[in-house]
Amino acid sequence: MNLEKKQRLENGATTRFKVMMADGQRSYNDWTADSSDLNIRQAFVELGTLPTFNGIFKDSTLWAGKRFDRDNFDIHWLDSDVVFLAGTGGGIYDIKWTDNLKSNFSLYGRNYGEIENVNSDIQSYIFSANNYSGPFQWTVSGLRAKDNEARKNSGETVNTHAADKGIHSMLAYHGDSFYGLRDGTSKTALLYGRGLGAEVKSIGADGNLTGGADTWRLATYGTTALSKNWRLAPAILAQQSQDRYVEGDSYKWLTFNARLIQEITENFALAYEGSYQYMNLEPQGYKDYHKVSGGFYKLTFAPTFKAGDISNFFSRPELRVFTTYMDWSRDLDNYAKDDAFGKNDFAAGGQWNFGIQMETWF
Repeated sequence: MNLEKKQRLENGATTRFKVMMADGQRSYNDWTADSSDLNIRQAFVELGTLPTFNGIFKDSTLWAGKRFDRDNFDIHWLDSDVVFLAGTGGGIYDIKWTDNLKSNFSLYGRNYGEIENVNSDIQSYIFSANNYSGPFQWTVSGLRAKDNEARKNSGETVNTHAADKGIHSMLAYHGDSFYGLRDGTSKTALLYGRGLGAEVKSIGADGNLTGGADTWRLATYGTTALSKNWRLAPAILAQQSQDRYVEGDSYKWLTFNARLIQEITENFALAYEGSYQYMNLEPQGYKDYHKVSGGFYKLTFAPTFKAGDISNFFSRPELRVFTTYMDWSRDLDNYAKDDAFGKNDFAAGGQWNFGIQMETWF
């Protein structure tokens, strides 16, 4: 739930205050206070178009607080971020060097855990520069976490080889057509990270990465109309990571996904979705995880209701009734004792899932 207050002052300046509250809940009851995980995920202030700011800062916006970075973007129907940066800090958006070139700068702080015999939290700092030129976006971030290798959780050292610095970069293209082939949209991003930056999707979120951790990631998706009543949204994700938690480990995976929407009426559509992911995981004994390889697939059918704009993949609110079937390679059941794959009643052999979903954006 978002609470937001915007103002435009007489001198032309703008202000914005936003608070986002979220609750993680597994109970279906109407009263869940005793099991609630209510959390304030964002609370920040912005000051924009300040009248004394001129030149390259004329239309810039200052901000401070706890927030999701404005430059984040995702593949929504996969519920997977392409890049996600968040924390507590401050920055400036929309420094315009030229009419076609602008930059955003930010400094975020995050916590990993506690240092032994020092009653304070490790601070992980992330300095990020986001640069835009037309449809192109180039992001570079530097990360620093002093004494990260000494961090402990519940009295146990997490990773004595943990890095204390890292770098992250992303080159993205935000297209206004379906890969230049037809009307629609498309986004493609190539990400690279080393050290603490090797968690390329959620920048700065993993403090167990080694100094030699090295990750490449490719993400691309698009939307287009196939005909008057059919819409298509394909996506591809791939990642390769090595020396991630111990020397010699390797994590490779590749995902294909496609969602089809069949418009029936102005307010009703049928959605079809299929996904396949192949994984080759070699953890080299980290946390007693085992080497596995194999894939899983998921098929979904979802009658969908909307108030309007029925064929738009991004329009909300939306109500869905869905049926999902998924299955995976039996080898994946052996990856880890604490992993979802292989748990009682959730082993290879096929699983059905039925439900009702609602979704709205503000």
